[in-house]
Amino acid sequence: MNRRRCVSAAITVVCALTVLAAPAQAAHAAPTPPPAPTAGPQPKKSLEEVRAEIEGLYRQAASATDAYNLAEEQAKKQSAEIVKLAQAIVRGQERIEDLKKRAGAAARAQYRSGGIPEQAKLVLTDDPQLFLENVGRLTQGQKATRDLIGQLSQQQADLETYTKDASTQWTKLEANRVQQAKAKKLINDKIAAAEKLESRLEAAERERLLKLEQQAQFAAQAAWLDSGVLKDINRSAGPEGKKAIAFATAQIGKPYVWGAEGPDSYDCSGLTQRAWGVAGRAIPRTSQEQWRLLPRIDIKDMRPGDLIIYYADASHVAMYIGDGAMVHAPRPGRNITVAGAGSMPILGVVRPDK
Repeated sequence: MNRRRCVSAAITVVCALTVLAAPAQAAHAAPTPPPAPTAGPQPKKSLEEVRAEIEGLYRQAASATDAYNLAEEQAKKQSAEIVKLAQAIVRGQERIEDLKKRAGAAARAQYRSGGIPEQAKLVLTDDPQLFLENVGRLTQGQKATRDLIGQLSQQQADLETYTKDASTQWTKLEANRVQQAKAKKLINDKIAAAEKLESRLEAAERERLLKLEQQAQFAAQAAWLDSGVLKDINRSAGPEGKKAIAFATAQIGKPYVWGAEGPDSYDCSGLTQRAWGVAGRAIPRTSQEQWRLLPRIDIKDMRPGDLIIYYADASHVAMYIGDGAMVHAPRPGRNITVAGAGSMPILGVVRPDK
């Protein structure tokens, strides 16, 4: 409190000295420059510029969603591994306790026999038959003791390994949780920025924005079709592909929600993973991992059920359903829908059932 009063007093003194000194210095001070002109209102962005900015924000959110989903999937695996290791540690401890009890029982048995070593008892016997029997028992007993010690040592070594592995998995789990938290914040920030931009528009402008979005997709689709790509794409889906398509198209109208895997909402890779899971094929969780790990197919060899990966960073995925169309979960604020397969820049195609 005294320090605060001293600081306050000092500030008061400085202010007072400044005021008192001002008139004396005014005659010698340089003229005060005129204030800089304030910047006028910034030119309003065109609706097309707003559309491009919103699309860019959602693209960044999609990339962050892939990072979030991958971190979540890895965290699930690490959590399961930690549970398995914990169970192995418990079993190892129980086994060590059992071995210790057996070793203790052997020691107590020797104590009850007077503590005379088996070798001494063997030498003292006069019965040849008993001598031979004792030799056999002694050999078996020594082997059993060695086995017991070996098992105990192995269990202790295993226990140390399990403990070390569990610690490593825990460190990885914490790292992935941090990655998830960062990705989640980035996703929410980008989506909030996009929604804020859109919320500033009048109702009529929002309608025009949607039309501009559709026009851009139609133009890209038309250019793709004009390339003649469909003349070679005339294959039919395989049995599993038909099941995957049936599931994916049955979800049309459900909302996109980032990180969602159903049943009420999906993100783009959550939809494709679930559809192929229903068809009996387990595929990776994210569009980037689907692109990295699934067999790649030339576009000319594409058939219904194949997955189309979009953008250079593989941040979006859709399912080809034939006739130049695909089904996908587009982005936040949009529902699962059918669109032109060429309405976005195609990176490549993968086939889960190859």
